[in-house]
Amino acid sequence: MKKQQKRGGNWAEYYDHGNILDEITDESVDLSLDDHLRQDILSGKRRRKLRNITIKVDPLHIMAIKKLATKKSMPYQTLIRHWLAEEIKKELKLSKA
Repeated sequence: MKKQQKRGGNWAEYYDHGNILDEITDESVDLSLDDHLRQDILSGKRRRKLRNITIKVDPLHIMAIKKLATKKSMPYQTLIRHWLAEEIKKELKLSKA
């Protein structure tokens, strides 16, 4: 990332001349599902149709999300949906208190 900052924010040039694979780390990640979620998935309860939406997001945030998703070995859109679901649960719990 330091290389990018030195080039004045020209992402296209960075990716034309750099190697993004050098930035990816090869670390093991432990993932586990909540037992209730696992049961819902296995029983087929969670089979809902997803709906496309459009939002404006800072390109740097998208890149960061994609890198985090790569580290977790999951698609970035799935990671975003997970974060949204977790924050919704938090907000709902706070509003009940």
